[in-house]
Amino acid sequence: MPDIEIKNMVKLFTVLLLSEKGQHGYEIMKEVEKKTGKKVSPGQIYPFLKQLKKYRYVETKGRAERDRQAYYLTPEGRKFVARLSDKFGDMFEIAIKPKLTVCAHCNCEIYKGGYKERINGRLLSFCCENCAKGYRTLNTQ
Repeated sequence: MPDIEIKNMVKLFTVLLLSEKGQHGYEIMKEVEKKTGKKVSPGQIYPFLKQLKKYRYVETKGRAERDRQAYYLTPEGRKFVARLSDKFGDMFEIAIKPKLTVCAHCNCEIYKGGYKERINGRLLSFCCENCAKGYRTLNTQ
C-alpha cells in the first residue's frame, strides 16, 4: 500500500504528535494550532485521521470523555512515521544545525538551554555546570 502524501505542516504535526502518544482529534487540533501559530479547523484534522485509519496507520480506542475517540498509531503507523522521519530528517537537520552550539568541554551538541560561563576572559557554552567545572579544572591549572 503506498504511503499517504504529507503536503502540509498540519498533517506532519498530526502524525508526529500521534507518535508521542494517543490523542483525541480535538487535542491534536489545539496542539497543532499551538505549534504552528495558525488556526486549524476540524476539516483539516478529522478527514486526515480518517485517511490514516483507512490505511491502518491509526486505530481508535474507546469513547472517552464527551464521547471522543482517542487515536493511536498502529505498528504500521509507527513504520510510516519512521519513513517520514527519514525523508524529512535531512531537512530538519539543515534547519536545526545553525541553532546548535557545542559544549566546550565534552563536545556534545546543545539545542536549547545549556550553561554559559566566562573563563579566562572568553564566554563559553557548556551543556551543564559540571562540564564547565571540568573545563575550568583542566584549563586554569
